[in-house]
Amino acid sequence: MKITILVDNTALFDRMFIAEHGFSAYIEVEGKRVLFDTGYSDAVVRNAEKMKIDLLDLDYIILSHGHFDHTGGLIHLLRRFMEAAIEDIPHRIPRLIAHPRCFLSRPKSPLADIGTVLTDDKVHRLLPLELSAGPVSITPNLFYLGEIERKFPFETSLPGPRQIVLPDGSTQEDRILDDTSLAFQSRDGLVIITGCAHAGICNTVEYARKVCGESRVHDIIGGLHLRAAGPQLDGTAAYLRELRPSALHACHCTSLAAKLALAQMAPLQESGVGLRLEYADY
Repeated sequence: MKITILVDNTALFDRMFIAEHGFSAYIEVEGKRVLFDTGYSDAVVRNAEKMKIDLLDLDYIILSHGHFDHTGGLIHLLRRFMEAAIEDIPHRIPRLIAHPRCFLSRPKSPLADIGTVLTDDKVHRLLPLELSAGPVSITPNLFYLGEIERKFPFETSLPGPRQIVLPDGSTQEDRILDDTSLAFQSRDGLVIITGCAHAGICNTVEYARKVCGESRVHDIIGGLHLRAAGPQLDGTAAYLRELRPSALHACHCTSLAAKLALAQMAPLQESGVGLRLEYADY
């Protein structure tokens, strides 16, 4: 499996890529091409062009959750597919996989909506759409985890002003139940790819182990949604110390304070737009 970071809060040193508050990763695995999240803007398209990655040749687009910094680039991708059809440019229409709550509206004061601009109905008109709360096998060794079981008390965060509008029009607290990740069974253990890990990275790892039937964890890549010191950061650091992954690539929504703390417990590696990683198949 090969992973290339297309969108992140930072870019690699001495590289002329666009960084923004968002995340996207391009994955080549077992003959399939997967785009995991789409960032906030058209940076995903522009960075892919600089890296000579053809986003018109995707098998899957997978969304980690419905926030705009992970879904905002989708409209720019759809525009590329439309233009390719008009100009008779070779392209494929990928299948999009997401949680059933991914496309719901999410008011959060002072903003009217921090969710995706597109509705599931609109996306379904343009792409094959699979909404699943359960795990989905993308390839024999790559899995979309679906809704993640939450068992660690220190990873239970209050929703605060976050709200979500349900299909019947009612509103409830948004605990971001649509948050999900990918897990790849490599020869050296699981490689877990997160968007924001709103479910908690420890919960995510444990659920990936359960879904894949593999206890070893080789690498964790993506946003960890860790900021200041507190019970969640302490609990996560202690968990990683026991987990002993071979590498940790903390991206996107992981603060400097969190990275410094985690680096004492796990082999933290440099991350950013342009990073390319490769893992041996199982």
